[in-house]
Amino acid sequence: MPHTRQVLWPRLRADVAGIDVLVPDPPSREGAGSDRVRIRTRSLRAAELLVVVAAVLTVGAAPVEGTLIALHPHAAKLPAILLVGSWMLLRFGFRTRFNLHPAHILLAALAATVLASSALNLSGPFTLQYTIRWIPFLAITTILIDVLYRELRVRIVLAASVVGAAVAGSGALISVIVSGERRATGPLEDPNDLAYVLVAALPLVVALDKGGRWWGVARVALVAVLALGAAATFSRGGAIAAVVAMLWLLARGAVSVRTMVFAGAVVLVTAVTVAALAASTFVAALGEKQYIAGSNVDSRLIRWQAAARMLAEHPVLGVGPGGFRAEYVNASGLAEIAEQTPVTHNMYLEVGAELGAVGLLLFVALIFTALVCSELALRAGADRRTSVAIQASLLAIIVASIFLSEQYYISLWSTVAAACALYLRHPAAARG
Repeated sequence: MPHTRQVLWPRLRADVAGIDVLVPDPPSREGAGSDRVRIRTRSLRAAELLVVVAAVLTVGAAPVEGTLIALHPHAAKLPAILLVGSWMLLRFGFRTRFNLHPAHILLAALAATVLASSALNLSGPFTLQYTIRWIPFLAITTILIDVLYRELRVRIVLAASVVGAAVAGSGALISVIVSGERRATGPLEDPNDLAYVLVAALPLVVALDKGGRWWGVARVALVAVLALGAAATFSRGGAIAAVVAMLWLLARGAVSVRTMVFAGAVVLVTAVTVAALAASTFVAALGEKQYIAGSNVDSRLIRWQAAARMLAEHPVLGVGPGGFRAEYVNASGLAEIAEQTPVTHNMYLEVGAELGAVGLLLFVALIFTALVCSELALRAGADRRTSVAIQASLLAIIVASIFLSEQYYISLWSTVAAACALYLRHPAAARG
């Protein structure tokens, strides 16, 4: 009789801490074989725990990357490096299964487009620098989709986004009240970027509903910090995005009108208090914003036109990663000759200008896929508040990115990953 080797198929077990852990079936033999399996199981659990911690740190630490960089130039990169390394150990070292999602195909195609555009425009002064910025986000998104399906619950990473953004929001308020800055910055240098991060996290608070009075108080406090921090940046694009997200939450029934009114009242009262504490700074900031509003609109229109011109002249693969920064002065007709680090202030035009129509189509398709996946997961039985909160966050990102260039921030990529993982976690969505 031929010898048959027993295969130990892994099964999914929900851990009490909210982490889904892969453990092998118990072995049927005793002795040395059992010891080896026991050691492997413990090592596997340690690797899974490392991946979980790295994923949470990667998402949660991103909103305060400015503070981390101030501590050490490479400190902000450590969580992502740990995530990639631990994931490779888990999937290849322990040979656990990788779960393919349609978004992975889009991510691979987008990565290939970035590399092709980079190769075509290798002589650009910023090509390699911006290529190195693109690839890690695509890799992290690929990994997060997989990890959020097998090892880590979606709500945990959403909570990490909210907590990290709340810390950034607290820093924003401190920068205004204590430091006297006219526009909040906190752990991010640019107020508009800070507003984007805070507004993207704001609707995700809805997904953190655990019940109980004290948890409700904590959620209201999180909303207040995020909303006030975003308001203190005086970002108009952020304000529009926040309104769109809140309207979506109301329209889809994730939040009641009474809850929204109560939260709004708390934010308003707190805002009046903060304005009173920093009255002179607030008045000066408002006057400054009104003074420069017109010139901001004019400069953005010039940059949009320059990006559109680059896309028209290089329609397939664009001017390469970082090409807008290199080519802007010439493309704008020397309109802002003194500008050293120009951005388009429109994510879609900047992606199109640098990666061409191919890159732009793949990029938009990825975001659209995430929206569709969140809706399919909802119809397949996913938690309503979680699904709608992810949708609202994606809509806030989509709207804010009309006025900002935010493809190099984790908020977009982690939310896309959460939506796609939610789809994988509900098999009926895939069948539907």
